[in-house]
Amino acid sequence: MAGSTTAERGERKRESSGPPPVRAARRRRLRLIIASAVALLFFGSGAFWLLYGSDLVRVERVSVSGTGVLTPDQVREAAQVPLGEQLVSVDTGAIEKRAAEALPRIDTVDVVRSWPDEIKLRVTERTPVLLVHQGGKFVEVDDDGVRFATVEKAPKGVPALEMDLSRSGSSAASLRRFGEDRLVREAVRVAGAVPESLAPETRSVKVRSYDAISLELTDGRTVDWGSGEKGAQKARALTALMKAEPDARHFDVSVPSAPASSGS
Repeated sequence: MAGSTTAERGERKRESSGPPPVRAARRRRLRLIIASAVALLFFGSGAFWLLYGSDLVRVERVSVSGTGVLTPDQVREAAQVPLGEQLVSVDTGAIEKRAAEALPRIDTVDVVRSWPDEIKLRVTERTPVLLVHQGGKFVEVDDDGVRFATVEKAPKGVPALEMDLSRSGSSAASLRRFGEDRLVREAVRVAGAVPESLAPETRSVKVRSYDAISLELTDGRTVDWGSGEKGAQKARALTALMKAEPDARHFDVSVPSAPASSGS
């Protein structure tokens, strides 16, 4: 066997190196990998330059939507969007914070990048549910109990908040236990639970203590509501009671399972 032929040696060499089609496929895969890596490198470099170095994606415009009482210019001024800065580098959280701090009427503001050169500010304003009469003006209170703005003229259809808190008795004890802010939030709960049909007729919400909140209607009728708890049940009881006793002047739903009315 020492004298193997040239053909046999060539056959053994081909077997050790693998069939020619396999070697060719491996070379093609290697070339493809190298080409893909080069393309990715160039693409990544181009994208980085476009986002951070190009003048094509800098902030040129600021649009505002969702305003009602506020004006778009007020929001733009408060937000202080950095014009000329790369769009990708804009700190949206800082813009939201500046706008909300400068304009308490803003409940939320969404800052959106709109490629290639615009920042959009989508504003949601706070809506007053109660008014506090103060020095000839009106302080607006939203559904979270936040006093967010002072206006010259009372918005139509928003009831007044009257804090009738004495310094003695149950009223004083309630104030010490809950604090004024909590009592305001209870008044907000009551205002939010008033039947929809009756809401436009509600002139004021009066707070004497945590569980002594009452309503005064535009026609002089009154409602003892109690606390802000069980609001839905109290609303149903009040609606049924007013239908059953249309001539009554006073209604008590502080205990919704046993509502009462009086006067005529």
